[in-house]
Amino acid sequence: MAFVCVQAANHEMKVEVSAKNGVTIAGGHGEGGATNQLDYPYGLFVDDDQTVVIADYWNHRIIQWKNGHTTNGQVVAGGNGQGNGLNQLKWPTDVLIDKEMNSFIICHSGNRRVVRWSRCSGTTQGEILLDNTDCWGLAMDEQRYLYVSDIGKNEVRRCQLGEKNGTLVAGGNGKGDELSQLNGPRYLFVDRQQNVYVSDRNNQRVTKWNKGAKEGIVVAGGQRGMFRFPKK
Repeated sequence: MAFVCVQAANHEMKVEVSAKNGVTIAGGHGEGGATNQLDYPYGLFVDDDQTVVIADYWNHRIIQWKNGHTTNGQVVAGGNGQGNGLNQLKWPTDVLIDKEMNSFIICHSGNRRVVRWSRCSGTTQGEILLDNTDCWGLAMDEQRYLYVSDIGKNEVRRCQLGEKNGTLVAGGNGKGDELSQLNGPRYLFVDRQQNVYVSDRNNQRVTKWNKGAKEGIVVAGGQRGMFRFPKK
């Protein structure tokens, strides 16, 4: 089963692999700020119970839809207007759930930081995990290492929670289309061997970076016309 973010229509769809049509599970009521609407949804995360958590970009919030509850979502972070306060978000682009800490980790692109919000009811603000990063995408591996794509430095870094700098795992050699470079890296996937897959947006390709590698391997796109700005 696949979950698809449809930005132009401001909704999320669930699609069976063999199906021809998807089912709207979030949004689909036009763009807007009500809890049954989205306004340019970007990253999404699907929990084991099929709860869908969405980075609702222009609404400056994170909103979740429980499985089977397709009418209204629940704002779980932000939603207090755009800003740099700890109770606010500005242009969130990705989100994931850290089950061990029972929290959301959010790419807070407008304020160049990664933040954490508790999933406990009554939470009114988050805390800063990383700052001064042009973050866009997030991933977490089975050892709870956090991976962050940086579209300013054109790189991906891996860090332990609480660590500020981390380890370079992809790119970091300036903007370009060489196999050692990235150009606008967006979303990430990390497999069990800690190999990192990067949607290399402006190079119109997806690259795989084996653990410890100095260059990536093109696994999709990379030829003119194959992909148009891959995201997630």
